Amino acid sequence: MLFLVLKALHIFFVVCWFAGLFYLPRILVNFAESDNPDTRAHLAQMARRLYRFVTPFMHILIVLGIGLILTNPGYYLRAPWLWVKLALVLFLIGYHQQCGRYVKDVLADTDNHSPHFYRFFNEVPVLFLLAIVLLVVLKPF
Repeated sequence: MLFLVLKALHIFFVVCWFAGLFYLPRILVNFAESDNPDTRAHLAQMARRLYRFVTPFMHILIVLGIGLILTNPGYYLRAPWLWVKLALVLFLIGYHQQCGRYVKDVLADTDNHSPHFYRFFNEVPVLFLLAIVLLVVLKPF
């Protein structure tokens, strides 16, 4: 029963975190497209609030993931698919941190990335989510 509760909560917080990872770069696209100082200031504040809102979800899902591993460490620590998943998650944590740097730049109005850059940047978590879901469901190795 504990495993299922941890798993359900882990999935819930993954969804919450990814909602932020999908939307935050979209705010940055709009920021980069805007020439209006008031609009840019509003979007910068939206980005700041969203980043601060979803960051705890990342921390919670990490704790829950560790809890899931600890329910059967003999299996999980020997499962190659899990190590690949963890590497992808580590990359996404770095991606999240990079989002924070971009938010800091837009708040200072020193960001000079193009909307095209942010559109590309926005696609990264989609690809990683697909890979992670496939690894978890298929356990290919």
